[in-house]
Amino acid sequence: MAGERRKGMKLSKLYSFKCFKPFSKEDHSQIGSKGYSRVVFCNDPDNPEAIQLNYSGNYVSTTKYTATNFIPKSLFEQFRRVANIYFLVVAFVSFSPLAPYTAPSVLAPLLIVIGATMVKEGVEDWRRRKQDIEANNRKVEVYSKNRTFGETKWKNLRVGDLVKVHKDEYFPADLLLLSSSYEDGICYVETMNLDGETNLKLKHALEITSDEESIKNFRAVVKCEDPNEHLYSFVGTLHFEGKQYALSPQQLLLRDSKLKNTDYVHGVVVFTGHDTKVMQNATDPPSKRSKIEKKMDKIIYILFSILIVIAFTGSVFFGITTRRDMSDNGKLRRWYLRPDQSTVFFDPGRAVLAALFHFLTALMLYGYLIPISLYVSIEVVKVLQSIFINQDQEMYHEETDRPAHARTSNLNEELGQVDTILSDKTGTLTCNSMEFVKCSISGTAYGRGMTEVEMALRKQRGMIIPQEEVDDHDSKKANAKKSVKGFNFWDERIVDGQWINQPNAELIQKFFRVLAICHTAIPDVNGDTGEITYEAESPDEAAFVIAARELGFEFFARSQTNISLHEIDHMTGEKVDRVYELLHFLEFSSSRKRMSVIVRNPENRLLLLSKGADSVMFERLAKHGRQNEKETKEHIKKYAEAGLRTLVITYRELDEDEYRIWEEEFLKAKTLVSEDRDALIDAAANKIEKDLILLGSTAVEDKLQKGVSDCIEKLSQAGVKIWVLTGDKTETAINIGYACSLLREGMKMILITLDSSDIEALEKQGDKEAIAKACFQSIKKQIREGMSQTDAATDNSEKDNLEIFGLVIDGKSLTFVLDTKLDKKFLELAIRCNSVICCRSSPKQKALVTRLVKNGTGRTTLAVGDGANDVGMLQEADIGVGISGAEGMQAVMASDFAIAQFRFLERLLLVHGHWCYRRIAIMICYFFYKNLAFGFTLFWYEAYASFSGKPAYNDWYMSCYNVFFTSLPVIALGVFDQDVSARLCLKYPLLYQEGVQNILFSWERILGWMFNGIISSMIIFFLTINTMAAQAFRIDGKVADYSVLGVTMYSSVVWTVNIQMAISINYFTWIQHCFIWGSIGVWYLFLVIYGSLPPTFSTTAFQVFVETSAPSPICWLTLVLVVFSALLPYFSYRAFQIKFRPMYHDIIVEQRRTERPETGTSDVAGDLPVQVEFTLNHLRANLSRRDSWN
Repeated sequence: MAGERRKGMKLSKLYSFKCFKPFSKEDHSQIGSKGYSRVVFCNDPDNPEAIQLNYSGNYVSTTKYTATNFIPKSLFEQFRRVANIYFLVVAFVSFSPLAPYTAPSVLAPLLIVIGATMVKEGVEDWRRRKQDIEANNRKVEVYSKNRTFGETKWKNLRVGDLVKVHKDEYFPADLLLLSSSYEDGICYVETMNLDGETNLKLKHALEITSDEESIKNFRAVVKCEDPNEHLYSFVGTLHFEGKQYALSPQQLLLRDSKLKNTDYVHGVVVFTGHDTKVMQNATDPPSKRSKIEKKMDKIIYILFSILIVIAFTGSVFFGITTRRDMSDNGKLRRWYLRPDQSTVFFDPGRAVLAALFHFLTALMLYGYLIPISLYVSIEVVKVLQSIFINQDQEMYHEETDRPAHARTSNLNEELGQVDTILSDKTGTLTCNSMEFVKCSISGTAYGRGMTEVEMALRKQRGMIIPQEEVDDHDSKKANAKKSVKGFNFWDERIVDGQWINQPNAELIQKFFRVLAICHTAIPDVNGDTGEITYEAESPDEAAFVIAARELGFEFFARSQTNISLHEIDHMTGEKVDRVYELLHFLEFSSSRKRMSVIVRNPENRLLLLSKGADSVMFERLAKHGRQNEKETKEHIKKYAEAGLRTLVITYRELDEDEYRIWEEEFLKAKTLVSEDRDALIDAAANKIEKDLILLGSTAVEDKLQKGVSDCIEKLSQAGVKIWVLTGDKTETAINIGYACSLLREGMKMILITLDSSDIEALEKQGDKEAIAKACFQSIKKQIREGMSQTDAATDNSEKDNLEIFGLVIDGKSLTFVLDTKLDKKFLELAIRCNSVICCRSSPKQKALVTRLVKNGTGRTTLAVGDGANDVGMLQEADIGVGISGAEGMQAVMASDFAIAQFRFLERLLLVHGHWCYRRIAIMICYFFYKNLAFGFTLFWYEAYASFSGKPAYNDWYMSCYNVFFTSLPVIALGVFDQDVSARLCLKYPLLYQEGVQNILFSWERILGWMFNGIISSMIIFFLTINTMAAQAFRIDGKVADYSVLGVTMYSSVVWTVNIQMAISINYFTWIQHCFIWGSIGVWYLFLVIYGSLPPTFSTTAFQVFVETSAPSPICWLTLVLVVFSALLPYFSYRAFQIKFRPMYHDIIVEQRRTERPETGTSDVAGDLPVQVEFTLNHLRANLSRRDSWN
């Protein structure tokens, strides 16, 4: 019952290594110094000294803005864009006589664009604000002055408050654990919100604070470290009743973690609000911008340069013309302009000054070359693209109920340009669901059948699988169905208790005892069924405990100092209960690569039980403990080749005197509060973990995820290079590579390794300088030989005898390459290979390799991983993709995109990546095209009118161009357009090279679209002028006036750019039809409504369409002629391109048009035509040569 203390499970001493003893002040050299100055008065927040410290409250805000700074801060964000600054300056200048149009017509579009973006920012920030309000107003019980616990809001908590948190509640601040519903003060905590890990963490209080009766009268002082972001460290001391006690992370309950499997806990608030560790970690991820976005900035600068050039050109001609208006003898050339009575803006006597003013006017007039709505349109498009990615049913994983998630929309188009994928293996390519499948005990291998990797390898190599092996595999699967998850083992010699009949039964017993005792798993007994499940820190550990249980060594209970097993006695064959006293636990770490426990067995003998990686365990064996070492190493190698993960199992019997001396040193290291505490603990552990006796090794299988092989093969066909960065041994990595099609039959493998007899001999001598020199020369030689092989293959490619390469580098070589000047040579070789495998990679090395590839190639890199050890790699890459797998959500939280399975990467890149890249690239090019087509008509008109500074159009025509008449069709293109269907994207993966080679956003294509805009503007202007200006327009013989010319020319621009969009679209939807033809309709509707307003407001637009243009046949005929002529150049170019220089998608589209109708299958019927097949083969050859020469 909640509120009552639980008994029976006392684990505090297991994790605290006995209990912490009071120690002297000399051990606290850091406390009180810089970084360790925080003082907490426990259960006494009203203490005058505590009030003087003035620590921050528990109110938390994660919003970007506040009510007071929203407008200035948001405006600052908007005007960081150079285009917006330009339009702001123009808006200010528009109030002066220099402006060629009215101020409201300039301000309106700027306010709409800026306002829309600010509204979007405000809505997003308000959502965060609502989450903050919800969190700050949560309730928690706090001990009050009336000596009872009462509810208060989280935001009202203060440092020093005594709080009570109940089961399944979140901790409101960082708390010092004092006691819990368990007698020994332990509790279970879920840290999913902090580090993404799903397994429960065990926390425990100090023994002196775990007394429930005295907790309300508890008074003490905590001196500890200042607020910092380190989640897994805490240094402090508890001053209580004149003594000091060391505090560690085991006593700290972090904000936003949740209490589980514990009825309640009491704790004292240590850190509040933004001082808590979770808030100290709340930093923005690395800012990433796509290559297209960076290039777009350069194009904006080009447009600014064009703007300045044409403004300067116009000003020069204007100055020359103005000076000629009045000759030296006072004769007037353009007398009708009355230059003798003009203002300073047209004064022939001050032509230079007039030209300068004209330059400023021209800068405003030609401002429509800069697309004011470009940025906001792209933001809208990217958000909508992200929604489509999130809702793609083909990337939804039903088993885990997890869809794909675009965590940022900034990098959508980057998904279509990935050149290199760098992937983790465990949990990313594999399931990270471990199954115990084989083991080696006393030199004898146990475990029948073949693993999935072995069978896949044999199929890959065309080898016949013996029927008995298939039968064993099937029987193993059948038996696995009877067992729980994590156990897929079958061997009639040791299952069902048959191991007692083996000649090495005693060693088998010791082997499985180690598996049943040496772990941190927690048993959970179902009260109704009696079934035992285990809460383990890793899938491997759970598999070992389950394997021990299934083979007769059931771990069923833990107490404060004991662990209990149901065992089969190897002498009698009967089940007996044995209780082992737990003395110390030496935990696993990535640097130690092993874990150990020290226990006392029922026979009162001290035992050290240890398991770890073979790279660290064999060197710790005693001389008399190396029996069967050779056989065990052979088995480990065989297991590695089968793609299995191995651990070495050992034990040692300890002498009482040796143990007593060691324990004293170990406990002293544990109670230190200094920077070198962990190093001293490791050093003490090393002293006891020696002279071990070898028992054998385990082998667990981490199965490949569904569809991994097909996905990798498809991505390889798309020309994407794939690197796997794994912690596995070389043999394991190579065979996993073959099983998942990363390495393929016919692919030449280049192996870089330092496992040579010469280097091993030098390592035994211990000469570090000689070893380093030999390693350097060896790796340099191997890289040079690899380069020679790829060079020879490049020469042979002329004969269409293309060879592909796979590169494998072992851990030692990789470490040496990254620490020396060989990294560039290594990268030069690696980018010539289609696949690369880096073995024994640490998290830091993963990030370094990713940086090397990203900076060295200059191409887009994508990193994919599922665990906390992949975070550095994900943040370093251009794109980070997190797999929401068994290792928690930390990789997902650090990623840009999240998917549930590796196979979804195929669709994410080849479909969504290809579409997003194509849409954004065409969308931006079209933006520049339509603005140049419009802006240059202003320039041609001004040249026609002697650079007078007079705009060709009404003010509001120009203001509405980018916002209303041309913006929606381009947004529709960016969201809906498809060059080919999703099925064809996957059928013809080589289409993806359009993005990798940046064909659609190359400078050639960008300048081509810009040139097309300028040509269109010339055709529109000169054809309109020559058609209408030189002939009678009215019945009375008068020619068309300025307003009619303006409407006709503007209508031609609107029709041309919208029909140009229709020609460019490959995939029409009703939305696109609505936007394209609707935009044209809105223009005419605007003309009618705006023209009906009083002439004081509508000026030149007053009734111009209804009374003049609409009834005139010449206007409509001119419109048809101009639009057709303006579109003819692009149409002709595309016809020529499709016929003689087709792009990749043109080839596929043409194939779809000419192929036979599909019959009976969902795939495309028929093969590609010979010409198309030749084109694709030629492309593959060029792509291969390009990779070789990079």
